[in-house]
Parts: sequence; structure tokens; C-alpha cells
Amino acid sequence: MVYLYGMHRCLTLALLGLAVAAALTTGCRGLGTRRYGVTGRSAHAEPTSVQRQMAAHAHYATAIIHELNNDPQSALSEFILAAQNDPADEELLGEVSQRLLQARQFKQAIELLEPATQRPEVSGQILLRLGVAYAQLGDGERAIAANRAALEHTPDLLPAYQNLFLNYLQTKQPDAALKVLDEAAVQPGVDAEFLISLAELYTTCGAQFPGLREVTRPKALAMLNRAAAAPGLAPGLRLKLADGLNLFGDNEKAAAAYLDLVNQPDLTPALRELLRTKLADIYLRTSDPQRAATQLEAIVRDNPANPAAYYFLGHIALEQKNYTNAVESFQKMILFNPNLEQAYYDLATAQIALNRGDDAVATLAGAQKKFPTGFVSEYLFGVAHQTRKQYDLAVNHFTSAEHLAQAGETNRLTSGFYFQLGAAFERKGDRTEAEKYFEKCLALAPEDAEALNYLGYMWAEKSEHLERARSMIERALKSDPTNAAFLDSLGWVLFQLGQPREAAEYLRQAIAQDDKPDATVFDHLGDAYAALNELTKAREAWTKSLALEDSAAVRKKLEAATAP
Repeated sequence: MVYLYGMHRCLTLALLGLAVAAALTTGCRGLGTRRYGVTGRSAHAEPTSVQRQMAAHAHYATAIIHELNNDPQSALSEFILAAQNDPADEELLGEVSQRLLQARQFKQAIELLEPATQRPEVSGQILLRLGVAYAQLGDGERAIAANRAALEHTPDLLPAYQNLFLNYLQTKQPDAALKVLDEAAVQPGVDAEFLISLAELYTTCGAQFPGLREVTRPKALAMLNRAAAAPGLAPGLRLKLADGLNLFGDNEKAAAAYLDLVNQPDLTPALRELLRTKLADIYLRTSDPQRAATQLEAIVRDNPANPAAYYFLGHIALEQKNYTNAVESFQKMILFNPNLEQAYYDLATAQIALNRGDDAVATLAGAQKKFPTGFVSEYLFGVAHQTRKQYDLAVNHFTSAEHLAQAGETNRLTSGFYFQLGAAFERKGDRTEAEKYFEKCLALAPEDAEALNYLGYMWAEKSEHLERARSMIERALKSDPTNAAFLDSLGWVLFQLGQPREAAEYLRQAIAQDDKPDATVFDHLGDAYAALNELTKAREAWTKSLALEDSAAVRKKLEAATAP
């Protein structure tokens, strides 16, 4: 007989069950023995197979009624009686045993299942349920035996491999657990879902037993590659496959799988956005910012209020020195998520790079209203005020940043920080403090070319420490032989050392290397030519200097060289 399972048929079944139950208990003649071809049996004879099936129907129907009346315990008792009356019906046995497992009545589940496992035609699924019940009672040996028996009946039964694996995992037997997975891996004709699930188990094995990670990783990847070759994968499986490939670092195949999915029609907007996010992450990790930007731009096209996409677009633009786009992206990020502190500092950094110091100060002031004062905000305030040529304010903020770092984040006091502080003091006109901080910078980074050049030139300007200044500038120039600023500095220190001819050579090189002519370099060259008594060349150099930037001092020298 066939059972009509499911709540959508429960009322019809309940009525049928009541009728059968009434007939069985009242001895209704309508259900006499002749109907079943078993005439002549005594009233106490063993019930026939059909009678047991009818009783099973009745108990099942009664169980449904108890469920409808919100009496789960009575319902479960009736379900058990239904299964006991028709033990050959594995569908019924499976349902009832599942209910017992969910109710954590593991002993009753075993009592119900064990007799069925003695039948030669028992399925792997019934043995699998028995293994689960034993495992829940902590009887690992019997659980393993039941799962092994399930695999003998159904060699490609994935849940049996999963349960065996868990049995060995729980009993700290990593080699046995791995062996189970290897047994599953050689099963022929398994589908992609089997292979992907097996890859997940290999991954779990490596996570639980780090010593096996190097062994399980290639095995998991092999399962994923086999699954990838299967035709017609459902979208859910393709997503799991792509996630697995991504986890194991097969970026190319993972990206291809995500791309294939993202181009499928009828995806939900949320799933399409998730796929694009995963693609963008892969491209960012593999240093392919252009493709990452393509996916992020598609995200904000579909969802203009996605703050994370704007944030990463801002960083891509920042790294590519496209500061205008960076500012736009970070501003949108803050608009849609004003609570991410770092976004304010990234926006200020981009604004500083565009020499928009006023905007940067406004951005940082907005952050200051929402977040506690910290090293980063004070440091960026200092840099922003430098771009505004407000060096007193810059020094104040840099000094505040230094004090904050000394209180707990000394790793922030880098050579770059001290360089900025030294430059701010020099521009403020405090040479003593400037020297102190440049020396701190060089103590941390002795070959910092910018610091070597800056301090060397600062001394050359005042004709101080000239030999050390020359040595420092030569070291800077060695690291970047075509740097126009370094060439000018070396020329100037040589001039101050009384070597105008050598100075002129380096100054000419500086002019040749500079894409943007600098008035100071032409002024220096004019001084060198004048010292060599080459006044025509001196006048020419000073004239070019004045054409680039008016200077009373240079005009005075030109007038003196032109006078009869």
C-alpha cells in the first residue's frame, strides 16, 4: 500500500484512519477475512500483512490528528506504532526515525531501526539513520559499523561518508578520517554535488588537523576541478564551486566561474551584487585594479547607495593617482556611511594631493566632530596646513601627533613623519628644530634621499657644515642620478665650497632634467657664471629666472651685471 504523506493531505488521511480504526476495533463485517483471501483463520491468528498495513495507516492518521491538536508526544507514539506495524515500508520508517532523531529519542530510534537492518533488502539510508542514532548516544564503534554497512549497500551515499568522517573527527583519528574521504574520492560516476561536498570535507579535515593541510589542500582542489568539468551545473552548485576555487587561491578559475554566474539572467539583485563583490576582491588581490573597478562601477550602477563599492573605488583611484575620482568616491562613501572614520582620512589625503588644503581641513574638522582625536587626524591636519602655507598650525598639529604617538603608538613615529615635521619647522623659520627632526629622520632611515637632500641643501643655503652637506647630497644623488632637485643641491653646495665651474656643470644638468623649469636653479647658475666672470651667460640665466618668478634679489644682481 502507498502512504499519502504530507500535511496537505492530512485531513483526508485522518478521516480514512478513523474509519479503519473503527472497523478494526468493532469487528466490522465489512472488513471480513474473505476480502483478503484468508478464510478459516481463528480470531486470535497473527494479523495479515494487509491488516498490519491498515493498522499502520490508522496509527499514522491518528498521529496526524495529534499533531493538528498540538500534541507532539502522542503524535510521536502513534508514528512509532505506524512504523512498527509496517516495517517493510522504508519511506515510513525513514520519516518516523527522523522524527525520533529530531526529538532526541535516540534509543527508541535504534529500537525501531535495528530490526529493519536485518532484512537483506534494507537500504543504505536506513543504516545511515541507525549510525546517526548510535553516534548521538556516543557509541562510536556501532555508529562506524552502521555507516560502513550503509556504504556496502550504497557505495556512493555521500551522507554515510560525511558521518564516518565526523565519527573519526570526533574521536581524534585524523588518518582514519582522511582515509574515508579518499575512499569517497575514488567512487565512479558521482555527480558534481558529491565532489564539491567532498572538497568541503577535505577542507574541514585540514582545518581540524593543520598537520594534514598540505595533503588535503591538493585533494580538495582536485575534487573541485572534477566538479568544474561536469556539464550543466545548477547556479547554487556553481557558486559553491567558485567559492571553493577562490578559497584555494585558483583565482583565474574562480573569476571565470563568478563571471559565468554574474552574466546569467534572472539573478536576484542581491546575488548579482555579491558575485560582483567577490570578483572585485579577486581582481584587487591579483593586482588588476581596472577589472576590479569595472565590477565596482557595475555595483554602484545597480545600487547607487553601496558605500563599500565607493570606498574601494576611491582606493583604486588613489593608488592610480587619479585624485579627482578618489575625492568623488570617498565623498559618496561618507554620504552613505558617515560612520567609517578611515574614509574621512582617505578623502583628506586625496584633497591634499590636489593641493586643496581648505577642503582637507574641512573634511578633518567633520571627522573631529564624530571621532576622538588621534594620531592620523592630527598628522593629516599638519599636512593640510602645510599646503595652505600655515606652517605654525602645521607644526602645532604635527607636534600633537607626536605626543599622541609617544603615549601608545610609537610605531607611527617613522622617518616619514619626522621628515614632515622637519620640513614644517624649516618653513616656519625654526632651523634648529628643523635640523633636530631631520636628524631623527636620518637616524631611522640613513639613506632617505629626500631627507639627505633637504638637510644638505638647508646647510648649503647658510654655508654651514658644507663638507657634510656635500656628502649627504652626493648620497642622495647616487640613489637617483637624474633628480633635478638633487643636481641643483649638489651644484649649490659646490658653489658654496668655492668650486663654481663644477657647480655650473651640475646646475646645467639640473635644468636639462627638469620638466618644469625652476627659477631658483637659473638663479644659482647665474651666480656660478658670475663667479667664473662669464657675465653674458650669467645675465642670460638671471633673465630666465626672472621670467619664471619675480625676485628683487635676482633683479638687483642682473642690474649690477648690466651696468656699464
